[in-house]
Amino acid sequence: MEVRNFRDLAGLPTVDGRRIRHGRLFRSGHLAHATESDAAFLAGLGLHTIFDFRNASDIKMEGPDVVLPGVRNVNIPLTDPADGAEFWAMVRDGELDQLRPALGDGKAAARMTSTYRHIITTRTADHSRVLHTLAEDSVPALMHCAAGKDRAGLSIAVTLLAVGVERDAIEADYLKSNDPSRRYKIRRSDNSAVGMSQEVMELLSPLFGAHTEYLAAAFDSIEETWGSTETYLTEGLKLTAETRERLRAQLLTG
Repeated sequence: MEVRNFRDLAGLPTVDGRRIRHGRLFRSGHLAHATESDAAFLAGLGLHTIFDFRNASDIKMEGPDVVLPGVRNVNIPLTDPADGAEFWAMVRDGELDQLRPALGDGKAAARMTSTYRHIITTRTADHSRVLHTLAEDSVPALMHCAAGKDRAGLSIAVTLLAVGVERDAIEADYLKSNDPSRRYKIRRSDNSAVGMSQEVMELLSPLFGAHTEYLAAAFDSIEETWGSTETYLTEGLKLTAETRERLRAQLLTG
């Protein structure tokens, strides 16, 4: 399958003993390189809505999603195209003497935790829109970004929090993006032995992996900003009790 990091969230447990229903909520990397058989598989899921969290520069680089008949595509960029454009150009094109000072000594991981915090604290309106849309009429739904790891990962985590999925289960699903078959393929303009050397790959690794501390930073930023997950859901994401109940009815068993 050319669509990376695809999975159904079915079976994840909630704190009150329910589970995510089969065939209701999916996640993946981008759909731009989907083959004919991939498209047929995706079309067979009965999707109502695909949420694409890529920004314009991502879409320009990778291409638009494959068109699936009868499926609504909603693009909600969770990062600004200008935000970090020079940085990602350096990741693709930079030589070792550029990469070392920019990414070494924990700087790559620090950038990722900062990004996770920033998305949680500044994109509440976007996440609120996703959840209200899901509650109304938009399942089965697929959420994706480029790798299906960070922007989609956070949007999935927020959705799972809203319906009461256990934190450990949210983390376990998030970490599945590290499976070798799921990982985003690092694209470098220099594909030589030097350009793709072990040291270069180690410097880039924090950017392309799912790490517990990234998700923990997102959860910490919820606690620090709103005081509790409950306040985040009700005040940050503007979820009423009725909306949350509709979400649970859409996504959960029982």
